[in-house]
Amino acid sequence: MTWIPPAQKRPPRPRRGLVTLTLAALAALTVVAAPSALAAPNDAAAARATPLAKGPIGWDVYRQLDGMERMRPGEQVRQFSSFDRTGGNEDGFAGAYSCLTHETDGQCVIADAHGAGEISSIWFTYAANSVAPIGNIRIELDGRVVLQANLQDLVNGRKGAPFVWPLVGNSQDTMGGTVIKVPMPYTRSMRIVTQNNPHFYHVAYRQFADAAGVRTFDPSDKALDVVNRLRGYGVNDPKPPAPGAQTDTAGIALAPGASMSIPAPDGPRQISQLQMRLPQAVASPMVYDDGRAFAPGSSSFTMGISPANQGIRLTRRYDQGIGHQRANLLIDGKQAGEWTSGPSVGGRWGEQTIEVPPSLTAGKSRITVTNTFVSSDYDVNEFRYVAHSKLGGGWVLSDIMDVGPNHPGEEAAHGYKILGGTWEGLGSSRFDVPAAQVTATDQLLEGLRLRITFDGQTTVDSPVGEFFGSGLGKYATKSLMTSIDTTENGAFTSWYPMPYGKNAKIELVNTSPVAVTAGSVAVTSAPDPSLPADLSKGGTHGYFNATHHRADTVQGQEWNFLTAQGRGVFYGVTTNMRGHIPPGPVHQMNFLEGDERVYVDGSRSPSEIGTGTEDFYESGWYFMDAEAGNREGVTYSMPQAGLVSHETAADGCQYVCLNAYRTLMADAVPFGKGIEFDIEHGGDSDQPAEYSSTAYWYGNTGPSLEQSDFVDIADPASRALHGYTADAEETASLTSTFEGKEDRSPVTGTVSSSTGPVQFTVAVSKPNSGLRLHRVGDQDAGFQRANVFVDNRYVGEWYQPLKNSFSRWLEDSFDVPASFTAGKAAVQVRFEPIDGAPAWTGSRYTALSQLGDNAKGASRPSNQD
Repeated sequence: MTWIPPAQKRPPRPRRGLVTLTLAALAALTVVAAPSALAAPNDAAAARATPLAKGPIGWDVYRQLDGMERMRPGEQVRQFSSFDRTGGNEDGFAGAYSCLTHETDGQCVIADAHGAGEISSIWFTYAANSVAPIGNIRIELDGRVVLQANLQDLVNGRKGAPFVWPLVGNSQDTMGGTVIKVPMPYTRSMRIVTQNNPHFYHVAYRQFADAAGVRTFDPSDKALDVVNRLRGYGVNDPKPPAPGAQTDTAGIALAPGASMSIPAPDGPRQISQLQMRLPQAVASPMVYDDGRAFAPGSSSFTMGISPANQGIRLTRRYDQGIGHQRANLLIDGKQAGEWTSGPSVGGRWGEQTIEVPPSLTAGKSRITVTNTFVSSDYDVNEFRYVAHSKLGGGWVLSDIMDVGPNHPGEEAAHGYKILGGTWEGLGSSRFDVPAAQVTATDQLLEGLRLRITFDGQTTVDSPVGEFFGSGLGKYATKSLMTSIDTTENGAFTSWYPMPYGKNAKIELVNTSPVAVTAGSVAVTSAPDPSLPADLSKGGTHGYFNATHHRADTVQGQEWNFLTAQGRGVFYGVTTNMRGHIPPGPVHQMNFLEGDERVYVDGSRSPSEIGTGTEDFYESGWYFMDAEAGNREGVTYSMPQAGLVSHETAADGCQYVCLNAYRTLMADAVPFGKGIEFDIEHGGDSDQPAEYSSTAYWYGNTGPSLEQSDFVDIADPASRALHGYTADAEETASLTSTFEGKEDRSPVTGTVSSSTGPVQFTVAVSKPNSGLRLHRVGDQDAGFQRANVFVDNRYVGEWYQPLKNSFSRWLEDSFDVPASFTAGKAAVQVRFEPIDGAPAWTGSRYTALSQLGDNAKGASRPSNQD
């Protein structure tokens, strides 16, 4: 997505060869028996049918994170975005593809969907420091306007809860992007409109099989419990407490080449926290951080601590470039110590820790910290404060307060105030750490592997650094599900729930040349007697997976985060990008021009296409801090996305190295047969680099979707066999491409266009829990609409607003609930195009039957409104 000088822009991509793959040839790869006759409706079975399981809906997305392992067969996740329909790099610079259509007053429609669903995530960038030119945003749900606001004010948090940090974030929070992470469910329709062309944007949304359990978003619900929970990201477990939880601890001592097992209680149990400490690992020296300074004057803010504390410790990060800094530390107005520093040392960070006695903190869950100026060569500066509570003789991370203009939401949440301010801005300095220790730490975090086997299946195998969120060294990591504390003996922590039915084997394998001399692992788990059945093949739950691989990128081949078969849910990724672009005419971060593409259940059309790598990580313009002279590669952290580190040659990186993370929650991607999640390295996967990634997901080997039939429109025998009819039909041959990785491989097939009813019969699996109708059509004309009937009963409207005249082939789908298919061996399907809409197109229809009793995985009712 990032701007490229004209000389660097990607040229139009030539079409490859003259070899075409016909749709008929593709269809021939699968042979399915057609229905012999239309089965009589089984009304009794239909009446007993239970809606397919969806993931948590609305605010329960954040309230029920202990249920991430539940499968989601009753939903699909899709994305509207401004991606270049030609396959080039015009992803929003001129806004050529940013509007699906325009309203009569010229306003830009950027998202439009019919049926039940949920807006999951919205991202914009316009300029690196502002989305003000976009003007207002309007969100309509079920025909009612639920949000109308100036977009810049909205992402600044001025609208008020629930649209406050970190559920919204501006360009300072994200280094160039803006985000809205408020889940907004709807039962019938959604539409998002911006006053002006937004240029770059993504709207991720969920599409439900039915409206059962869905309640339209209420903007008056402030959801303060969710806001407060998310504000503890990277510090506190975001999941509800588990009854009966226990923590088992083991020491670590591993020679190079050695391995050891960490004991875990027999199941059925669910691990809620995995925590590791490696005291020998030192913090990486290079840190980007913003801060403030005062003289004379003071700063004050609140911090959370454990009420059971036996004292606390506060650690302050400061710039040693200002010498002889002195400030009094007060806790709730009482003197607790003094911040001091030595002579000026340019380009160096410093940290000081003060232990505060329990007489000032015992029994308190929140304290007010005040720092008052005493003396300095110039002023007293502050960049970051970390609070630990002493519990049982050990130090436990309690809160983090990041100071500075790039943390407006965090400052506001902590009630930060400064008097006598003299400076604010970005610092990029180094800690004074011996190079040999840094090298040893990097080798250890890359070579010490975490392997976990659940019930005989090894599903986790990743370097410990990357698994916990930092793959380039020991950098502070602060995300919703993982954390790395870089203070003395700080912990590496994961909060991903990890269920198992019988047993779990946790192993550490030291493939590094560095011995682990003194470490520890703590595993917190709780019993859950339902897990053996839930985790069985075809069950409603999946095992936790962390899939890692590292390699040089391949010219013309996308980087693959994950390819998996069976059913599952993709929740995110940690990625390390080590660029191999030397200094010269091509920007050394040009690998960031790559877009993500998500292919679900064998579809050749991506369900999501992005606009750039940093955009996928919800930033913008090569992670740019516009207020610091348009500096690129500036780190940041939000609950669901961030840039952890940026290294150069001074850090041992050949050219430019970046480590980023993305966590998907409401926008987690469910799949029933399989998934392929890729990202380009460069605008055409043409920029050299070494990539390393760990994908976090849950999976069950039994698929939830089974192809039970297909209708090939071009085949007279298939038409006759399925009783295919289409009124006012025209057929034509089409040679075009699919979007995504196949946008240079022409496919030839026959397309049927109809303005009258289309009808056919398809076989369904018996028993089934619903049906997914999959269509291959022509998207040359957008906004195709048809009412869908199954056995003469109205199901809903199949609505497809997408349009692409360059890559015209499109695969899309429509879910039919079990109440229309349960107990049947075949169903009659009828599409009735809606008057005024373009002709309904189709080349091939595939019936995918939902298998098993998938309703058991449904989200739990929330005990909060």
